[in-house]
Amino acid sequence: MCSHSPRCPPATDTDGEAAMVVRRADAQGWAQLCNGVVIFEDTGALFPDGQINAPHRPH
Repeated sequence: MCSHSPRCPPATDTDGEAAMVVRRADAQGWAQLCNGVVIFEDTGALFPDGQINAPHRPH
């Protein structure tokens, strides 16, 4: 999905959530990254393969 340079990290990398935002819905609290990850306002994430990352806010 990433067509710019330098390329964003793949969704499976540990820093996959550092990819560039390509679409956002601030009113709904989510943004899609160019590597296919959807990140949520509560710090959760949905990956292209259907896996989820539960919210991981610091305590």
